[in-house]
Amino acid sequence: MLRTLKIKNLALVDDVQVGFSEGLNVITGETGAGKSLMIGALRLLLGERADKSLIRTGETSCSVHAEFGLEDCRAVDAILEDVGLEPCDGGLLIIRRVITGTSNRTTVNDESVTLNALKRLGEVLVDMHGPYDHQSLLDQHVQLEILDAFGQIDHSEYQEHYRKYRDVQKQIEALNSDNEEDLQRQIEFLDYRVNEIESANLNPEEEAEVEEEHSKIANAQHVIELANGTVQALTEGEGCAFEGLVSAQQALNQLIKLMPEAQDWHDELESAVTSVQEVVRSIEQSAGDIDASAERMEWLDDRLTTYQTLKRKYGTTVEEVLENGAQWAEQLKELRGRDKKREKLENQLTLIFQDLDQTGAKLRAARENVADHLSECITRELVDIGFEHGFFDVQITPCDPTPTGMDTIDFGFAPNAGEDMRPLRMIASSGEISRVMLATKAVLAKQDQIPVLVFDEIDANIGGEIGGAVGRKLAEVARHHQLLCITHLPQVAACGNRHLAVSKKVEDGRTFTEVELLDDETRPEELARMLGGKDSTNVTLQHAREMLEQTSFL
Repeated sequence: MLRTLKIKNLALVDDVQVGFSEGLNVITGETGAGKSLMIGALRLLLGERADKSLIRTGETSCSVHAEFGLEDCRAVDAILEDVGLEPCDGGLLIIRRVITGTSNRTTVNDESVTLNALKRLGEVLVDMHGPYDHQSLLDQHVQLEILDAFGQIDHSEYQEHYRKYRDVQKQIEALNSDNEEDLQRQIEFLDYRVNEIESANLNPEEEAEVEEEHSKIANAQHVIELANGTVQALTEGEGCAFEGLVSAQQALNQLIKLMPEAQDWHDELESAVTSVQEVVRSIEQSAGDIDASAERMEWLDDRLTTYQTLKRKYGTTVEEVLENGAQWAEQLKELRGRDKKREKLENQLTLIFQDLDQTGAKLRAARENVADHLSECITRELVDIGFEHGFFDVQITPCDPTPTGMDTIDFGFAPNAGEDMRPLRMIASSGEISRVMLATKAVLAKQDQIPVLVFDEIDANIGGEIGGAVGRKLAEVARHHQLLCITHLPQVAACGNRHLAVSKKVEDGRTFTEVELLDDETRPEELARMLGGKDSTNVTLQHAREMLEQTSFL
């Protein structure tokens, strides 16, 4: 339950601390006194966005503070753990929010949190129902949520099949979304690139070899002249290297006879002669292998041009050109296989839809099993709040797959005897719709795990005995939840376990909002004011006391 709400410098509120009890807490006061500021403060604590315009005139900041005491902390602790906070200690949860002109600080149990974390906590802590929220009951999606919540219906199996169904459906839609002419142009463009690269038969090693051979042939004449000059210097003509080596060899043959160690010199010199002969053979072979024909040079020119052109168009290196070509070939394969892929996906979609249809039928059957029971329960609640001959109905109609099933839900309502059942959304009276909402809340409250329910003027546009019936129904719902209810009806206010009166006063030219916890003496006076205005009489006071006596058993 919500134990305490503290508000400081928020709009008209200077500094207020309000304590709440279990059961039905009613909040009353004249229009404009600031009742809704309390609910607004609570909304801020549950993740609603705020700005500096909320700060009381003349102040630099405003703050709101709430203390919850929870019997069951599991849902809250799961969220706290998910956002990296410690679980509640003894069920205590404290939420603070401070708003300044330049910042917005939020803490939970003295640890900073995001607004998103607050919203998640709010979803399991408080169910807020404002003066216009009853209109949400006209939304067929909300109606479906109510039916499923009442029946505690599990959607997980259906949602898994629906996720697969939509995934394949999106793939088919993507295939069908492309313009055929654009698609054909893309295929032709990729086909040209891939063919140009593949037909060139590029190879990084060949590129190096071609460049090297091209360089040789371009300088073939000079290469041959140098090679011949080298051979001539080594082996030909008077004074060549080979001739000198041979003369030295002959001299060493004579020297060996005089100096035995000259044999080593002779052997080394013989090795040198052999080396010279091998170098000459190698030079002559290499020079002889050079193909300096015009045909060969033309082929090398063309090949080098091919490498340079493709690198200029498709990549800075041969490796990059080949990598891009492989990617484009894969894209081309995928584009050309779209028809086959589409056919495969459509066959897959048919199979998935069979499973989806089966689980959708199971979901519908589960809803149909609880629809009549929900109708009966809400009808009984409506009788209690003034629709003596009213009847509530739940219509389920098959529809195409949606994230929540294959059903359309329509709440029907016949307020009076002899009237035809009509969809709830066709009922014009906001008072009637408000009571249907209350009846729905009363039915769901017994199984709803949210500890705090807030009703902000749910009793708008009703009065008299119906107001008393609504008050008694709120008191009944308060047996399972803590209720905070802003009301203008004395019949509703008389049913509360705790009564808070909001008023405003002017001091030194400034307006202040005050909240007073009423006791046995002051509560009849507030009810008398609600019954007859500011000038209450003994008659209205007596009427107020009688109302409190009549509701004391609640």
